[in-house]
Amino acid sequence: MTTPLNPQPDFNEITQLIAAAKQRAVQAVNVMLIELYWQVGQFISYKIAQAEWGDGVVAQLAEHLAQTQPNLRGFTRPNLFRMKQFYEAYQGDEIVSPLVRQLPWTHNLIILNQSKRPEEREFYLHLAVREQWSKRELERQLKAALFERTVLNPLKVTPLVSHTHADAMSVFKDSYMVEFLDLPQGHGEADLHQGLLLRLKDFLIELGRDFCFVGSEYPLQVGGRDFALDLLFFHRGLNCLVAIELKVGRFEPEYLGKLGFYLEALDRDVKKPHEQTAIGVLLCASKDDEVVEYALSRSLSPALIAEYQTQLPDKALLQAKLHEFYLQNVNDENMKDAMQTDKCEDMDLNAVSDARLNDGKQLVQVKLDDL
Repeated sequence: MTTPLNPQPDFNEITQLIAAAKQRAVQAVNVMLIELYWQVGQFISYKIAQAEWGDGVVAQLAEHLAQTQPNLRGFTRPNLFRMKQFYEAYQGDEIVSPLVRQLPWTHNLIILNQSKRPEEREFYLHLAVREQWSKRELERQLKAALFERTVLNPLKVTPLVSHTHADAMSVFKDSYMVEFLDLPQGHGEADLHQGLLLRLKDFLIELGRDFCFVGSEYPLQVGGRDFALDLLFFHRGLNCLVAIELKVGRFEPEYLGKLGFYLEALDRDVKKPHEQTAIGVLLCASKDDEVVEYALSRSLSPALIAEYQTQLPDKALLQAKLHEFYLQNVNDENMKDAMQTDKCEDMDLNAVSDARLNDGKQLVQVKLDDL
């Protein structure tokens, strides 16, 4: 009979080393695989561009590979054309090219097929790498139109947030999707609170990778009185506590006063010496952007206002609004100058539209730089 082993404390370190080595091996294989697909796509793209190959030759290549290497998978005719599309979408882009090699092929195909614009692809590539989204979560964020929501509804924060937490703009969102809670209409704060706790893992994924849960109804005592903060988190990247207060109604300016009080209590009595000042989030069912702007402009607390949404948005509607955003945000002076030249006499409507779209894309690029 085998005597049970008593593992030494140091054994865990060996186990962790093995797990880390396995993970690095998987990542190395993925990088080599993506590089192979890139090179195959580049080769096919060149041959077709030079009129040396037609579509039929690609089909012959797929059949040849299937016959000569029967155990090789993923090189069917459709996949070979996807490799060509993959290469052509990112060639010459020094920012995006390294990102695609950090994601599995399935992730790359999802982003490539479901993103309409280069800046949209870059947006999801950055976040998929940073947040290490699963395939399911990536598809969820695309379905939730995260790109359109981020561009159309930029995050609004108090001036102090920008000064004390420079990276906060890339961490927080203007709205958070909690459709996984299946909340009924007319739900109360207790329903929202309890639902978030029951689906805490999903909520943490929606918040972001560096958020860590600290407590619910976190007790604070000031002047002999007891208070309870709805939810308390810690963000590793920002190195600070994050207080979240839940409101199932519309945002009201007076909510900021109570949140500021909680932040002061956290900074005085809970924050550790090496940590940054706490940030507060009011998570409301709805908000008026103009009211939010007025309320935040004079606030002395590092806080922000966000919405929670219980249903996935109409992505087609948001895409139409984004297109309108591109068209509206143009450099009027440049357009006027262009219209005054002789060339404008022959400029068709498509050329004018393209010029407007380019100006809109420059505005979106500013938002991408915050990631």
